[in-house]
Amino acid sequence: MKKITILGSTGSIGASALDVIRKNPKKFRVAALAAGRNVALLARQTLAFHPEAVSVQTPEDAKHLRDLLGSRNPVRILCGEAGAQDVAAHRSADMVLSAISGAAGLKPTLAAIEAGKDLALANKETMVIAGHLVTKKAKQKKIRVLPVDSEHSAIFQCLAGQKPKNVKRIILTASGGPFYSFSQADLKKVTPAQALRHPRWKMGAKITVDSASLMNKGLEVIEAKWLFGVDISRIDVLVHPQSVVHSAIELIDGTVLAQLGIADMRIPIAYALSYPDRLTNPLPALDLAKTGNVTFCLPDTKKFPCLRLAYEAARAGGTAPVVLNAANEAAVAAFLENKICFNDLPKVIEKILDRHSVKQNPSLEEILHADGEARWEAAGILKKLRRG
Repeated sequence: MKKITILGSTGSIGASALDVIRKNPKKFRVAALAAGRNVALLARQTLAFHPEAVSVQTPEDAKHLRDLLGSRNPVRILCGEAGAQDVAAHRSADMVLSAISGAAGLKPTLAAIEAGKDLALANKETMVIAGHLVTKKAKQKKIRVLPVDSEHSAIFQCLAGQKPKNVKRIILTASGGPFYSFSQADLKKVTPAQALRHPRWKMGAKITVDSASLMNKGLEVIEAKWLFGVDISRIDVLVHPQSVVHSAIELIDGTVLAQLGIADMRIPIAYALSYPDRLTNPLPALDLAKTGNVTFCLPDTKKFPCLRLAYEAARAGGTAPVVLNAANEAAVAAFLENKICFNDLPKVIEKILDRHSVKQNPSLEEILHADGEARWEAAGILKKLRRG
């Protein structure tokens, strides 16, 4: 019986992970849960899975949760940043699934590693902004970092048994999102409602917009660099609208190994939670005879410059990816509130990157400072855009 803590239990990844746990009661048990402001859903999860501890965002949320659960429920309720970190380090957990969205997941993820917990990583931003710290600490603590993103799970599986010297490159696939065939003129008119209608995957709002702009793929490039120890020059992206091939690797002899499957995050989640074993899956298998044509093409970085900006930040290194991520989070939030246009996303990010002086090998404090500084810069730029 493996005890699992889920950071971000009320999000799409967290809910999918709980579905995997629900269907495998002899394999898994929930140790603790951390959520944001969706107190009602967390209350239902707490009643269904009986965690020993839970964390919410504010003291008011904690009081509301206690009112919903009743005074007799034995669960320990924590709140705030410290509460999320306490849950991440919860002593009875064997593994922590890190699925808090954005840079907010960094400190709880580091707390889980510091506590010696194996990590199932869905929070790519942690690797984007602090990959050098995470990989170093994971090595010191001798814990496993298992990828949950479908693309990185695919690469992880393809790399199994391969000697690093035999791997020529990693090929990340991208669906292209809902707007890949749009013209520049069409992209100017895109609404948040349109951006949230992903053609293949069911995801949270922020990552769905990132998928539409190709920023998500850029963040995944940086994540892959740290997860697999591969230089950015050996990580390529191909647009694959059918989302059948989740990613691939090319070996030095020309062999290409790919992982295929249906578009359902419960598959890579289950693999990470059960590794090195596999679980019998009640989901429908991929039927190759009914798949139809599968296509691949190079990404259009002129129409979708966010991917180019991510590669540039990755090559610059240091605090550049921190700033890239912070600027993107701020810009996406403004877009979702209808305050800026879809085409403004890369403009905001590029302006902030251009103003930033990169610091190499940053400490945690320097990462957090660069993150805050970039968000402050973004607020000023976004205010001018709104006025314009």
